[in-house]
Amino acid sequence: MPEIVFKGKPLNEAKKVAIMVHGRGATTQSILELSDYLQLEGFALVAPQAPGNTWYPYSFMAPDKNNEPSFSKSLQTIDGIVSDVKSKGFASEQIYFIGFSQGACLSLEYAAQNAQRWGGVIAFTGGLIGEHLNPSKYKGNFEGTPVFIGSSHQDMHVPLSRIEASADQLEKMGAKMKTLIFPDTYHTIRQEELEWVNQNILS
Repeated sequence: MPEIVFKGKPLNEAKKVAIMVHGRGATTQSILELSDYLQLEGFALVAPQAPGNTWYPYSFMAPDKNNEPSFSKSLQTIDGIVSDVKSKGFASEQIYFIGFSQGACLSLEYAAQNAQRWGGVIAFTGGLIGEHLNPSKYKGNFEGTPVFIGSSHQDMHVPLSRIEASADQLEKMGAKMKTLIFPDTYHTIRQEELEWVNQNILS
């Protein structure tokens, strides 16, 4: 099991849990720093560290086999955290996913493969994973879970077409979907995204 870093409220005192998933080449510290900008008071924050700082070796749109076995192991890491949190008495609607870039893709993919009423899924620049979108991979119903994707209209890693296709798939599965697409080319998290998420998902 990869290293897991905890921040915020202890699990036995928290009302909600945020599973925070860092991007390629990054660390738990980088994603946990987002807690300075997000309304996560009362949350336990759980951040897994990817082996070698990457969840899978190639693009999220590479042929599926190219990213194995790392991709499946990464999904298992998230699933292990979810199972542990649920075993401590948290319901799925008290569990939130927050990811950036590669971590956003992994968060969306895990949530879609295990769709239920989550607290929220917040993807700062990400889309569903695979060379082609394969709806047969996804099961369950989000039952109105708020799902957010924010990105540049021309991100260097995540094409707008994949974001749009991902949003369509998630909406078909019952997600309350919101995308914010910005007229820049930056691979970053913008103040407008933080504000929207704070007001509409975390408050």
